Amino acid sequence: MMSLPRSDYDPRRVCLNPFPDLNLNLGKHRRTIGIYLAGALFALANWTFLDAAILSAHAHPPYDEPQIPPPVHVQFADWVPGICSLLGMVIINLIDKDRIRGDDYGDSNAVWRARLFLFIGFAFMAGGLAGSVSLLVLKYIMMDYPEQYTYYGYANVSQNVALMLSAVVLWIAQSAQTEYDYSLTL
Repeated sequence: MMSLPRSDYDPRRVCLNPFPDLNLNLGKHRRTIGIYLAGALFALANWTFLDAAILSAHAHPPYDEPQIPPPVHVQFADWVPGICSLLGMVIINLIDKDRIRGDDYGDSNAVWRARLFLFIGFAFMAGGLAGSVSLLVLKYIMMDYPEQYTYYGYANVSQNVALMLSAVVLWIAQSAQTEYDYSLTL
């Protein structure tokens, strides 16, 4: 016996279950709020890592054993995942959104080049996140440092997650139409 498809089934859908519609009615300020939110996430990302780097530079030995230096510091290897995520964020947000959709009537190779650069940007961001997680596990957790030193690794991971969220929010905010965008089609 064959079952009938659901009444709301659309064969063009990728996911079987639809994402919930949040119905955020922000009106004409939706794009502006998204851009400010992305900027706040970007600032928070870099602030958490810079806080860890400054704490690492000014780390003191334990008070009961002043001759023992701090076991770990933030080094250049800790900066690399954030730099990769930052480069990925810049690459992603420099791409013209119309080129990815193929809406413009220019060069036919522009669509695949834009998609290639979009992939490269997301690969940089994924590599930054993977690098920060591996640094957290290999450098801070497996060495069984006290909690004040594992904060450096957690700050690195949170920086990369916030940079990825910032890139996604900025992408969505830039893709939204403003009240000044007009669709002139004949």
